[in-house]
Amino acid sequence: MSNELIINSTDTQIEIALLENNQLMELNREKSNIQFTVGDIYLGKVKKIMPGLNAAFVDVGYEKDAFLHYLDLGPQFKSLHKYLNAVESKKLRSTSLSKFKNEPDIEKDGQIGDVLSPGQTILVQIAKEPISTKGPRLTSEISIAGRHMVLLPFYNKVSVSQKLKSIEERKRLKNLISSIKPKNYGVIVRTAGENKRVAVLDAELRGLVNKWESSFDKLKINTVPKHFISELNRTSAILRDILNVSFNNIHVNDNTIYREVKDYISTIAPEKEKIVKLYTGEEAIFDHFGVEKQIKGAFGKTVSFKKGAYLIIEHTEALHVIDVNSGNRARAGKDQETNALEVNISAAEEIARQLRLRDMGGIIVVDFIDMQDNEHKQLLFEKMKEFMSNDRTKHNILPLSKFGLMQITRQRVRPEMHIETTEKCPTCAGSGEITPSILIEDEIENQVSFLAKEQSIKHLTIKAHPFMAAYLTKGIFSKQYRWGVRYKCKIKVLPSVSYSFLEFHFFDKKGEEMLF
Repeated sequence: MSNELIINSTDTQIEIALLENNQLMELNREKSNIQFTVGDIYLGKVKKIMPGLNAAFVDVGYEKDAFLHYLDLGPQFKSLHKYLNAVESKKLRSTSLSKFKNEPDIEKDGQIGDVLSPGQTILVQIAKEPISTKGPRLTSEISIAGRHMVLLPFYNKVSVSQKLKSIEERKRLKNLISSIKPKNYGVIVRTAGENKRVAVLDAELRGLVNKWESSFDKLKINTVPKHFISELNRTSAILRDILNVSFNNIHVNDNTIYREVKDYISTIAPEKEKIVKLYTGEEAIFDHFGVEKQIKGAFGKTVSFKKGAYLIIEHTEALHVIDVNSGNRARAGKDQETNALEVNISAAEEIARQLRLRDMGGIIVVDFIDMQDNEHKQLLFEKMKEFMSNDRTKHNILPLSKFGLMQITRQRVRPEMHIETTEKCPTCAGSGEITPSILIEDEIENQVSFLAKEQSIKHLTIKAHPFMAAYLTKGIFSKQYRWGVRYKCKIKVLPSVSYSFLEFHFFDKKGEEMLF
């Protein structure tokens, strides 16, 4: 399998597209001013105790108070709180946990009011980003993720990812980590830790411990709420989670991010450093690699897949509903049951992709085409599990019900990715009426004339819809050539699939858009 990562950096956001065999499987967008990312650790202040919910609302600096349930405090909450107060009051000579004495675990079925009180300062971690009208979801069971392992302060257990099937390798990793980890730290070895040497694991473990302890060396609780320990930015976090030996290329269009990504790759997988490549083409990076076109086809209410079949995806506050339709698909010589099975299996593959691509979470109900054969129903269930096996997000799949419905739950930690694929006409602004399209050529030429004569522009790039770009560059004596000669200006016309049919924009020599 060919895996490629395409990173598109703009002034306002970073877009990260994961391609598997040239098919878009995941799309992440990180705004430049993003806050409250999953994994970030904050010093927060308890605002309100809710005994009926057995939970508390905590101020972490977001516009709405964050939610912390009693079950998310973690068994070692008293130890964490004692350590926080001891470091702040300078009672500890060292921030190391090796000589720290843990407190007893809190009761599993206790009450929030017995542990927290309004005005109390606590250390919390973002478990879910703000979604819709809700504030962040918090946990006090702190974890610090690395490439090969996750560090758990105040725990002493070592566990290994269930995805590692080799009993010998699981035993080796457990014994190895148990022998090198400091006291009062727990470790979960991730799948990426398989077959890694002790030097690599030891270096990462020391780095994670240092990240935790060095943050407390400069602890000041005089200003709460306060951002305390940052998770990696989304770009590095995605690389950390998905980079593996099957990765082929990482293409980046920004020099700064290119260096950051290359440095990051060199620290976690030096042998893969050459896969990071700086894209310098004039065409937009998502257009060049076909990502933009796939985005247009994959997002929206209706999604087509093989041989005329399609999905209809609807969203409600409580759940997502996906309806499978065969469309005009029919195979001569095959009965209805066989056709239904083939369409359903193809739909299951596309649904697994859509869940990852849109990052859909919560409850998903899929209405497959009715089948009578129980063996076919079981086969569809097994295929859906197979197609979703590459999904890193926690999920659960139930067999088809007697009504032909399949229920899927998928962990939701971030807002669903939503991209509007329908376009408002740039010419009519939604009125439904436009000026004659035959005049578009004159409109472009008038603006070229203005920029070349009035603004003395000598280098000009015009980006337009591929159909329009093809028209302007057709032939030896194309419009592009003739305008360049007529106005003594070097003109280049580039296609952009993200533009609507009559949309066009001008850019100067530095690539900055020229506004009128």
